[in-house]
Amino acid sequence: MKILVALGGNALGNNAQEQLELVKHAAHSVADLVEQGHHVVVVHGNGPQVGMIQSAFDTANELKGNVPLMPLPECGAMSQGYIGYHLQNAIYNALNERNIKKDVATVVTQTVVDPNDPAFKNPSKPIGRFYTKEEAEQLSKQYNMPFVDDSGRGYRYVVPSPKPIDIIEKNVIRDLIDKDYIVVASGGGGIPVVKGETLKGVAAVIDKDFSSAKLAELIKADVFIILTAVKRVSVNFRKPNELEFSKLSVKEAKYYIDTEEFGKGSMEPKIVAAVSFVEANKNGQAIIASLEDAALAVKGQAGTIIYQ
Repeated sequence: MKILVALGGNALGNNAQEQLELVKHAAHSVADLVEQGHHVVVVHGNGPQVGMIQSAFDTANELKGNVPLMPLPECGAMSQGYIGYHLQNAIYNALNERNIKKDVATVVTQTVVDPNDPAFKNPSKPIGRFYTKEEAEQLSKQYNMPFVDDSGRGYRYVVPSPKPIDIIEKNVIRDLIDKDYIVVASGGGGIPVVKGETLKGVAAVIDKDFSSAKLAELIKADVFIILTAVKRVSVNFRKPNELEFSKLSVKEAKYYIDTEEFGKGSMEPKIVAAVSFVEANKNGQAIIASLEDAALAVKGQAGTIIYQ
């Protein structure tokens, strides 16, 4: 089967050294699927990493004055490169341990968004480091960057989070899958671009789960699996009346989304992404499971299956 794996933030680290260790766990989950004979595409997040990269340039600009700030699309591209390297390295080693000879390739991916998406009028996604009010006001004036007070912890740069509508490198990714490569793609949701006479990068962050669902749809994946920190989807999470699901229909999932039973910034985007994939690909299956249960989940023995 053709499987797209979306890795949650628990699979990556907050710095290079930590991440090199953490991705080994993700790599073994991917290797489990490859060992079962599946074709695998891996998508990862990049929230802390892209913020770290941007903060490094911000700090260098403050200290030196002659170091330009790095635009967000370029920060996203850098994060795709170094996270892709870590995943390639770890997956290669995990496969080599099992005497499986397959190549892994990272595709720096551009994701098309609509320039008229309402998100551009309401930037809502905080990224990067915290600033004082005075620093934020100065940067806002100097670079026309919007800032918000983030829960009293300081001021952070906010960017739009538009919905993905297409992926530029989809044919490249399809070709690599057909040649039996393991592909790392659409990292961090992809680099947001808008189409006009030319492609142009825009300062935005695309939700990784939504971008994963779109890529899974475009490559006609048989299974779209989101690997996260929980064993199964549940409502009333960590409450005495918590209810776990081994299966969840699209109709049921939409009901729980409408009644706000899932966390807005945690499980809800994953459920919405899973539903969108199942609705777009009637023969496909979406699964939400824990990182270590990937192979079992594909067999229907773990996680939560979202079905039509």
